Amino acid sequence: MTVLARIADLVLNQPLLLTPEKAEVVASVLAGRIGIDGPDLSRFEGSPVLIEADGSRRARPFNVSSGIGIITITGSLVNRGAWVGASSGLTSYEGIQFQLKQADRASDVRAIVLDLHTPGGEAVGAFETAAMVRDIASRKPIIALVNGVAASAGYLIASGATEIVTTSSGVSGSIGVVTLHVDASAKLEQDGLKPTLIIAGAHKADGHPFGPLPDSVRADWQARIDSLYADFVTAVATGRGKRMTADAARATEARIYTGQQAVDVGLADRVGTFESVLADLTRAPGRSPSQKGRSMSENNGAPAAESNAGLTQADLDAAVAKAVADVGTKHEASLKAERERIVALDALIPHVKGNADGIKIITEAKASGASAPDTALALVEAGVFAKAGVLGALEGDDAGASAAAPAGEGEGKPVAQTPEGWKAEWEASEKLQADFPKAEHYVNLKKHEARKGKKGA
Repeated sequence: MTVLARIADLVLNQPLLLTPEKAEVVASVLAGRIGIDGPDLSRFEGSPVLIEADGSRRARPFNVSSGIGIITITGSLVNRGAWVGASSGLTSYEGIQFQLKQADRASDVRAIVLDLHTPGGEAVGAFETAAMVRDIASRKPIIALVNGVAASAGYLIASGATEIVTTSSGVSGSIGVVTLHVDASAKLEQDGLKPTLIIAGAHKADGHPFGPLPDSVRADWQARIDSLYADFVTAVATGRGKRMTADAARATEARIYTGQQAVDVGLADRVGTFESVLADLTRAPGRSPSQKGRSMSENNGAPAAESNAGLTQADLDAAVAKAVADVGTKHEASLKAERERIVALDALIPHVKGNADGIKIITEAKASGASAPDTALALVEAGVFAKAGVLGALEGDDAGASAAAPAGEGEGKPVAQTPEGWKAEWEASEKLQADFPKAEHYVNLKKHEARKGKKGA
């Protein structure tokens, strides 16, 4: 079988997690001659060479920079691509999985960056690769960087990462499935050709290119596509959690989003660059990989016994190991808390109804470290929200609420100081009832203001 025939077999009549534009390109080049886009250059950061303690060198299938494994995923994605290389503009899932497994096992690799620039590709193999990313991310941080494009199958892989960072011009999304059928009957008739199919099994030749697609076959294919689509949105929701639910993934209707837009809808967590992601991970707590196998005397130039008050090397190694473990535990707790804060802030986005000022307040809150309740209060004060929805974010934030009276109210009237008093205020005021559809929304706001007043006292 020729290379052209093998490519045609991969992309025609097969479910593809691919952008429509890319599908059109594939169809057009197969109609004439092969013209697959040339490969993207790999990023020249780090080195694929591992220098062992004894000075020997060993090659790895990915680059490593300061303990960060860099796996570059570019071009169209295929399941098994050992017969093609980067010069064909294709990347195989089996190759990505091999790199992931190697990075997971490498003791000197403490985090992984997926450097993504891909429009997607085959459905077969994409789900397994995304599942592997999710699994490894449970043990070792994985940052998916939308460094150009992470669409369709590319986004499916990214969704399993610990965090998704997009460049300001990066394109994310296209959560959907497409199958391509070509009816070549008119061309064959023009060329004087009349194929005859001899089959056993009523559906053996479903989707053949020698005629239009029958309605019954189209219905079967649509059911298959719908099933894959359901798997797609479920896999995204599994990887993203509250940041992108299955319903939210479906609501995108396979749209693509650029930079901050992707962050606003929950497809990505923040805007950044390859350099900033690498710098953030490099600054993360932990022992430098360059110190592996080196003694304290080699690190500071002084004999270990003299510089460490008679402690043995074993004592020092044990102390360092404990310190690294303690810092790692605290770092993981910090990362978890930060992820929960971002998820809570993202939950406010649907309630601002696309209001530019509201989106700006939430975006600035992410950067400043503000909590979701504080941000909800800022949205209340700015008047740019759907009140019932945003004030609902304050529910459950009562632990630190004080019974002290909020400042600045009353105009000569007694100021309520308890939840019962605030509820009575709401019941007696038509204006408050118009602004706050439920009494508990107003009570939650007053509790939060009281808590803030107590902290500032």
